[in-house]
Amino acid sequence: MSFGRPPTFDNFRPVPPEKGSFPLDHEGECQELMKVYLSCLQNNKSESLSCRHLSKEYLKCRMERGLMAPDEFKNLGFQDKEKLDNPATRDKS
Repeated sequence: MSFGRPPTFDNFRPVPPEKGSFPLDHEGECQELMKVYLSCLQNNKSESLSCRHLSKEYLKCRMERGLMAPDEFKNLGFQDKEKLDNPATRDKS
């Protein structure tokens, strides 16, 4: 039995991702880095700040292999190490 779509879907307009889409890693070129990152998250109770360096390496791998458009890391949410190490200089976002 179908109830149709919810009334709130009348105004729904899909919005593309901010950075666009990118190819999946079908060849598994960066899979090992991804596994290490996910393991780090699991070992650190999903605290991503502890695993940021691995996230950066994973993104670097994807950029080097053409699996995402090259971009500066500051545009991807990474700051200078000094700013990350000093809570007083961190962005409050």
